[in-house]
Amino acid sequence: MELTQAEINERIAILKRFRSLLEQQRNKFREYLKVLESQQGKIELDDGDALMAHAELEQQIVANISSLQKVIEPMQSMYNAAAKTEGVSADDKVSVQKMQADLADLQKKVLKQNEHNRDLLKLHMEQIKSQLEKLRVSNPYRGRQSVYAEVHPVATTISINA
Repeated sequence: MELTQAEINERIAILKRFRSLLEQQRNKFREYLKVLESQQGKIELDDGDALMAHAELEQQIVANISSLQKVIEPMQSMYNAAAKTEGVSADDKVSVQKMQADLADLQKKVLKQNEHNRDLLKLHMEQIKSQLEKLRVSNPYRGRQSVYAEVHPVATTISINA
């Protein structure tokens, strides 16, 4: 089967676009991994405000990754269709496979770091709960009635003599 120049150009364009999308996604995953790693330090330092900022940034990056994935999926099917025929060179196939393997590796690292951060947060929350319980138990006023809450008889009738 002989390909026309237009078909070859179309396949080249698909390959270039697919490769650029994979690179964008790889960069987003690297950025996400950096955020997660710096978030780990903020968890250990007990910095609540920085944790909140990291969580917001993390949500933005995840939204970018998912929207990028929506574009990559149809491009990947177009690329796979073009790769089955003679339109994609072996070097291009290898470079795309390498990029996809790199992406899969980054995804595993992100998931591992995310799990580690969740475990740290759980541990930190347990420590805070424990500290609050110790404060509650060691409160010297616990169980005592306030001097301002003592019950005094209150008059119900007022006698006014002029």
